[in-house]
Amino acid sequence: MSTTTVASKPPSLFWTMTEGRAIFELASFRLLRNSLKNLPKGDGHPVLVLPGFMASDFSTRPMRRLLDDLGYQTFGWGLGRNVRFNKKRESEMSDLIEGIFKRSAEKISIVGWSLGGVFARELAKQHPNKVRFVISLGSPISNDRRHSAPSALFERINGKETAPEAEGRYANLDKAPPVPTTSILTKTDGIVSWRGSVQSEQHGALTENIVVPASHVGLGVNPLAMVAIADRLAQPHDDWAPFDRSGWRQYAFREI
Repeated sequence: MSTTTVASKPPSLFWTMTEGRAIFELASFRLLRNSLKNLPKGDGHPVLVLPGFMASDFSTRPMRRLLDDLGYQTFGWGLGRNVRFNKKRESEMSDLIEGIFKRSAEKISIVGWSLGGVFARELAKQHPNKVRFVISLGSPISNDRRHSAPSALFERINGKETAPEAEGRYANLDKAPPVPTTSILTKTDGIVSWRGSVQSEQHGALTENIVVPASHVGLGVNPLAMVAIADRLAQPHDDWAPFDRSGWRQYAFREI
């Protein structure tokens, strides 16, 4: 997670101070919960959902329950709070992928929120034959921690270089995994600068960015983010196509 971008910086204090708007996104999610059941149905393949830094499976429960209703086999990571990152945690996540794949005999889609999205991408690089699709939500994938407001806290807990990094892994976060990969981001993110969540087309032909109006804390329950997630997960595993922004979507999902 080395620094490479000279102009990198975290979001403005204004957007950070307005992250409380996530409560309205949660309220909207609950209000529209029954309507969201009409989103594209899945084919039953397994979906692993990874929480953000300092969060746990509790934060991803609403999303997982919706995906259950849409026909997927969903899994939380079951590893408590996402605080420490070391070789043990790295091994636990790999074991999780192996276990789900063995149990279901199907490739896994991984949805990761914030730091969970970083892990999702790296797990797909390590297990490309077991991962079907990756979606990150407001994740700091630029290879530069300065895009993330909590980077100082992360380093205080885990050190400037974690053990997996010291051994050469997690070194090219901006490089997409060799599977279809979607980054869902918001330009009003108050935790991770949106520029740090943008995938470059040069890092993979099967990559895309989807911009939604949201807060960082609310991304995991934002109704428009749910529309994008359901659309992406419902694609046939062998027929990936970029997100369709035609019709009403052109007003809700903007380009970078």
